[in-house]
Amino acid sequence: MSNPELNIVTGAFGFTGRYITRRLLKMGKRVVTLTRHPEVLNPFGNRVVSVPFNFDNPDKLVKSLEGATTLYNTYWIRFEYRESTFEKAVRNSRILIRAALEAGVRRFVHFSVTNASEDSSLPYFRGKALVEKAIMDSRLSYAIIRPALIFGQGDILINNIAWLLRRFPVFAIPGNGEYQLEPIFVEDVAELAVNVAQSEGNLVVDAVGPERYTFEELIRLLAEKIGSKARIIHLSPPLALMLSKLIGIIVNDVILTRDELNGLMWNLLTSDKPPKGHTRLSKWLTQNAGRLGRSYTSELNRHFL
Repeated sequence: MSNPELNIVTGAFGFTGRYITRRLLKMGKRVVTLTRHPEVLNPFGNRVVSVPFNFDNPDKLVKSLEGATTLYNTYWIRFEYRESTFEKAVRNSRILIRAALEAGVRRFVHFSVTNASEDSSLPYFRGKALVEKAIMDSRLSYAIIRPALIFGQGDILINNIAWLLRRFPVFAIPGNGEYQLEPIFVEDVAELAVNVAQSEGNLVVDAVGPERYTFEELIRLLAEKIGSKARIIHLSPPLALMLSKLIGIIVNDVILTRDELNGLMWNLLTSDKPPKGHTRLSKWLTQNAGRLGRSYTSELNRHFL
C-alpha cells in the first residue's frame, strides 16, 4: 500500500493553516507543518509532524520539503515586533520559495492579500507584493490566493471587536466608518486553497465573501448579534489609534496599527472580482454570537511570545 500524498502547511497550528490542515487530513493526506514555534502543543497529535522553518539553514529547510507535492504557505507577520520585520519576512519567504523549488515541490499555494502592490506605501501590502513577484519569477507552479478579512472560530479581529463591544460602554469608530470590507469565512478559504492546489496552471485569485459591509455596518451588526449595549461613536483616526494603544497596554497586545487602519480606510480589504466564499458573515454571527468575544485573543501571545 503506497503512502498518502504529502502536503506541507506552514503554520498549521495557527488560524488559516489549521483549517487547511483539517481539510487535508480528512482527505487522507499526510501533513507536515513548518512553524516558528515547534515547542507549542500540537493540536493534531501524531497526525501532523512539526518541524522548524530553518530559514537560517536552507539545506535543512530543503530536506524538510522533500517528497511533498504541495506547499501551502501562510507564513507572514501582521505587524513588526522586535526582530520580526516585514523586510525579514520577505527575505525568509524568498528562502522558502528557493527551497521549495530545490526540493521539487509540485505546487506552491501562497496566501497574499487583496490589493497587494509593490507601489504601496504600506509595508504589509508592499511586502506581500514582493513575495508574489518572487513566486512568479520562480519556476514553481503556483496559485496565489489574495484574501480580505478572514473570519471564523479562532480568528482574532472579529473576536476581539466583539470582546471590546462586550467589555466597554463605548466603541470608537475611526473616521466616518464608510470604508468597506468583504469578509470571507475561513472554511471557504481552506476549500479554495485545496481546490487551486489540484488545478493546473498558474493563477492569482482574490478571495472575498458574498457580503460587503462598511466598517460601521459591521460594528453595528456585531453589536446587535451579541446584544452589546455599547454606545458607538466616531473619533478622528489619530484619537481612535491613541485609544486602541491605551487598551493595548491594558491587555498587553497590539490592537490596531496605523498601517492597518490606513489599509482599511483605503478600502484595500475589498475586491472588484466575484466572491469566492459562499458563507455569509451575518448568518455565521447568528449561529456563533453566544461564544464570540467571551475572551480576548492576543496576537502577541499567539505569534510572538
